[in-house]
Amino acid sequence: MRSRGLLALTTTGLAVSISVTACGWQGANSLPLPGTEGRGSGSYTIQAQLPDLDTMERNSRVRVGDVTVGTVTNIERQDWHALVTMTINGDVVLPANSTATVGQTSLLGSRHIELAPPQNVPPQGRLHDGSIIPLTSGSTYPTTEKTLAAMSLLLNGGGLGQIQDITAALSTAFTGRENDLRSLIEQLDVLVSSLNDQIGDIIAANESLNNLVSQIADQKPVLDRAVRAIPDALAVLKDQRQHLADALDTLGKFSALTVDSVNQTKDNLVRELNELAPVLRSLADSGPALTRSLSVLTTFPWVKENVTKWFRGDLANANVVFDFTLSRLDTALFTGTRWEGNLTELELQWGRTIGQLPSPYTAGNPLLAPYHFDQGR
Repeated sequence: MRSRGLLALTTTGLAVSISVTACGWQGANSLPLPGTEGRGSGSYTIQAQLPDLDTMERNSRVRVGDVTVGTVTNIERQDWHALVTMTINGDVVLPANSTATVGQTSLLGSRHIELAPPQNVPPQGRLHDGSIIPLTSGSTYPTTEKTLAAMSLLLNGGGLGQIQDITAALSTAFTGRENDLRSLIEQLDVLVSSLNDQIGDIIAANESLNNLVSQIADQKPVLDRAVRAIPDALAVLKDQRQHLADALDTLGKFSALTVDSVNQTKDNLVRELNELAPVLRSLADSGPALTRSLSVLTTFPWVKENVTKWFRGDLANANVVFDFTLSRLDTALFTGTRWEGNLTELELQWGRTIGQLPSPYTAGNPLLAPYHFDQGR
């Protein structure tokens, strides 16, 4: 009777224990297993974000270089990836930017998580209790099932089985065209060589294009304002279309009148230009004498350069010659005009000496020719 009561008491306690823990029961793997790594003194807990876990369960191994150093204690979903919690032995030292990869011990072996230092960047910091390995540092090795499925797709429905058909089609296409194919390959070689020689120019062109695009991007506010203003401008042009048409029509009529006027005055204009030519030629022939003669304007009737020679103190002497001969009047008043030489010829008819007449019509430049006191006598 006593043993029977003890058995009933034990059974009741076990039932109560099971009923209390039933809400957290998810199978044997939900309980910590004895003898696993990461349970000893000094162990710490870390987490890793992984894209896929496949068939991994709790209590899976955590390895570093084929050595088991910890245990997976929890697996949960976080957004669209998995969040794995692990406990690691206290003597395991790893950088803070370590990577976590889901691997498999053998072809048909169990799944585990492999921790390793980073390969492409220098190590930084150290993993500690509460560290999280981000999703960018998590990955998964291909499983046996995925590898076999990819090989099946390649061998059955992929392109490997069609290599023979492709080879036969290429052979048919190039039969009798060997020379053309050889020429094509040679031209491609020349093209590739030319492109290789122009790598610098191509890079410079791309950089220039990039600078142009950057400048356009910098002017985006201006372009936006222009795009917003263009419809209003087009609306104004549409409203003023009749006025613009009338203006163009009037401009056409004005152009016609201008052409007619030019045609009617063409002969007179040409004649006037021809008559202007002797005047311009005389001015050109006078050369620097014309500019030097202008100095007399401020000290007329005396030459400015000679003022200090004849005016000294409070006295001044002057010898003035007034020449009213026909040749002098002709030179002074009618040189370069249509009446040039008429008075000189009249004077010649009266018996004047040609050599003493300083006229461009008969001798030299009137501004440079010497004056004779007996001229005209």
